[in-house]
Amino acid sequence: MITFKIERFDPDVDREPRFQTYSVADNKEMSVLEALFYILENLDGSLSFRYSCRGAVCGSCAMHINGRNRLACQTLIKTLNSKTITVSPLPHQKIIKDLVVDMDNFFEKYEKIKPYLINHSVEPEKERLQSIKEREKIDEMVNCILCGACYSACTMSALDGKFLGPAALTKAYRFYADSRDTAKKERAEIVDSEHGIFRCHTLFNCSEVCPKKIVPTYSIQKLKGAVAKKRLS
Repeated sequence: MITFKIERFDPDVDREPRFQTYSVADNKEMSVLEALFYILENLDGSLSFRYSCRGAVCGSCAMHINGRNRLACQTLIKTLNSKTITVSPLPHQKIIKDLVVDMDNFFEKYEKIKPYLINHSVEPEKERLQSIKEREKIDEMVNCILCGACYSACTMSALDGKFLGPAALTKAYRFYADSRDTAKKERAEIVDSEHGIFRCHTLFNCSEVCPKKIVPTYSIQKLKGAVAKKRLS
């Protein structure tokens, strides 16, 4: 049997979060998300957690599992190599209930970087073309699924509630580096703020937990270089 220690919190009943323990049959091919479903359907119907695609592409099931932010759907029990699995909501986020956290603050910062192509030139008859090499420059950042694992792991995001954070800044660079986007100056001004790129202390916590192997620190460093060049021009 595998012991699951799950952090529980019901704002209508609990004053503080608490841990509750459940025993699940030792099926090492099972993912943590599947184990949560087993608990929900067989042991405790009151457990709350968030999920959607079950394919590691939507980011909905990001949680703190055995000391690290991970996607529950992507994390197989056998990879944790432990008879006890501790599951908590993403750290430093407001808990709505059990493993479900409030992501409003995360997405408000995402909206601030204007996460869409801006191009004021005359529209072509068909689509705006991009070469393979131009696309390769943003491949990694495009893969970000906005799960919030990096944001939750970021020390500066925890200390400065207004810091844009690694996910938003990764997406900011994704559009800054896109050959079809013409708003480089505008984007540089957005990230060159009191709570922008220069608040990053380059600790790499964000890169360590990304389930898509993205390195947000790279994007932030590239933006720092672009802003420095803009200031000198």
